[in-house]
Amino acid sequence: MTRAYYSTVLDHPLDTVWSLIRDFNNYPAYIDGVSESVIEDDRRGDEIGAIRRFCYLGLWVRQRLAGHSDTQHSLTYASIEQLPFPQDTGADAPKPTGYEGTMHLLPIIEGNRTFIEWSVKLDTAPGDADRWLTQFQAWIPDWTDSLIRALARREVAIR
Repeated sequence: MTRAYYSTVLDHPLDTVWSLIRDFNNYPAYIDGVSESVIEDDRRGDEIGAIRRFCYLGLWVRQRLAGHSDTQHSLTYASIEQLPFPQDTGADAPKPTGYEGTMHLLPIIEGNRTFIEWSVKLDTAPGDADRWLTQFQAWIPDWTDSLIRALARREVAIR
């Protein structure tokens, strides 16, 4: 199993960040490129086992909420279907991969900020691990930057 990992500090209080990401169906609110998200079977966005179907850059993806903790400020999601490699590289393309991602928040007392760590375990074909790892190591910082922009928009809207 290969693991992509990224962490950073968000200049927002933990409660503010958690209130934005805790609902599994709130993906379009903080990830650029997600145009739509729907929770299947009328489940809540914080209910373990809930399945979200979302459109990311034109690709429909389904994930299951595998873990959720308001006390630990973490959520874990798992792929339902294998994710195809995003670039069309023909016969050289890595095989689709399964994955499980975790977002975890911790409070930083100084400055009332938040430490976020985002990791994704990849279940790749052995020869494809490096290419998938490189892809997720690029995606996770992009997604985190998108979260930062969403938090800034939210802060401006509150003022």
